[in-house]
Parts: sequence; structure tokens; C-alpha cells
Amino acid sequence: MTQISILGCGWLGLPLAKKLIEKGNSVKGSTTSESKLPILKDAGINPFLVIVESENISENITDFLAESEILIIDIPPKLRAVSSESKKVFVQKIENLIPFIEKSSVSKVLFVSSTSVYGDENELITEETRPNPETESGKQLVLAEAILQKNQNFETTILRFGGLIGEDRHPVKFLAGKENLENPDAPINLIHQKDCIAIIEEIINQSKWNEVFNAAAPFHPSREKYYTQKAKEQNLVLPKFSSEKSNIKKVISSEKIKTVLNYQFKLENY
Repeated sequence: MTQISILGCGWLGLPLAKKLIEKGNSVKGSTTSESKLPILKDAGINPFLVIVESENISENITDFLAESEILIIDIPPKLRAVSSESKKVFVQKIENLIPFIEKSSVSKVLFVSSTSVYGDENELITEETRPNPETESGKQLVLAEAILQKNQNFETTILRFGGLIGEDRHPVKFLAGKENLENPDAPINLIHQKDCIAIIEEIINQSKWNEVFNAAAPFHPSREKYYTQKAKEQNLVLPKFSSEKSNIKKVISSEKIKTVLNYQFKLENY
């Protein structure tokens, strides 16, 4: 049995914790909402109210990390403002967390990142592609990755997910009925929640640490074709794309996931 702490039991972290417990692991899970503590407890998770801020962190962070071998960090940047005061908020949160990890029993860290760390160059993106983020959240993710990777007190694996989808989450719901959408020919780079969880399981089971993995299903139809079809299937107002807008040809390759982890995607055609 492995003791695992999951910082951020949200859309991905909660079902991940349940699956890890199902496989015989002991899991501590954090939430920033006191009302969610009973939900975590009912799922068999040892619940903790942990709030990580740029300058402060909850006192129980020490107990949250205690006796755990693995820490999974799954807290998204959630950055919309780009003012000078907010530009390093997420990075500062990670920097604030580091000393507590160093003092704990944690020897392995899995950091959930995003393929938004790559730019929109028209090319096939692999783990060897140099990050060139265009969004503020992408920029902070790159900095956070580097901070964790260079720390010699623990081993860190970076897992960069494409667009997250699941039974209760699909981007077509936000695109339905919209007009003049950009990049109709751009390929989609999505990954299902079930694959996210299974890939994390494999990284842990196979002890693949000090690695970087891109994770997007090998299914890349154009945005216009894919979202039009999904809107039809869900009886939504069809989105309308503009061919006059710039087209991006970025494709996220998951060949490393398939070869190094010997992983076969569970859901390729979403």
C-alpha cells in the first residue's frame, strides 16, 4: 500500500483518489471548501482543508503531507487578470509549498500541467518541443514546472494534459450557437477524464519519475468538423466558424505515453 496525498480533489482529483483507493492505496485529499470535506470522507479519502496562497498556506499542510510517499499537485492556475501584481501568483503558491514538501516524507511529485505551455506554432508537438506559452496561465505553469523539476529533494514528473473532457464536461456546450469562431481547420487535442486517471495510475505503478509526458488522445479531426458533429449529437445549436480567421495546425503527440508507459488510450474517438 502506498500513501498518496492529492492536493486538489476537484473534477479530476476526486475520481482519481477514488480509483487509487480502489487499487489499495491510502489517500489524503485536500479541498478549499469546508462543505466538501464530508464528500471526501464518504469516498474513503482522509480529508484536509488546505488553502495554498501566494504568501500563506494552511497550518495543516504538514499533516496533509505527513507519511505520504507521493504528492499529486492538481491545482489549476485559474488566471484571468494579467496585471503586474497577479502575474506570478501561481508560481508563488508553488514556491510557498516547496519548503513543506522538502520537510515531509514525500519523495515523488506528480505535477498536473497543461499543453497550454506550448505555443500555437504549426507543428507536431512532442515532449522535446520547447515550451512557448501565449497565455498567462501557460507561462506560470512553465515556471512552476521548472521550480519543481530542479528541486533535488524529490523526483518530479510533469504531466501535460490536452483539453479535458468527461461525461459532465465537454467544450461543445460552450461553443454551441456561437459565431465567427476561429481556426476551423485546427486539430482538436482532447483527453477524457478516464484516460487522465489511468495514465496517472500507470506513472505511479511503473515508477516513471523525472519524466515529462504529453497526454492527448490520438484523435485529431478539425475543430469545425468535430464540434459541429458533437452539437448535432447533443441537439445543440450548431457553432459557426470563420474561414477568414487564422488557422492553427498544432497537434499534440502522445507517442511517448504509448511507448514508455505501453499505454493504450481507452477513449480515442470522443
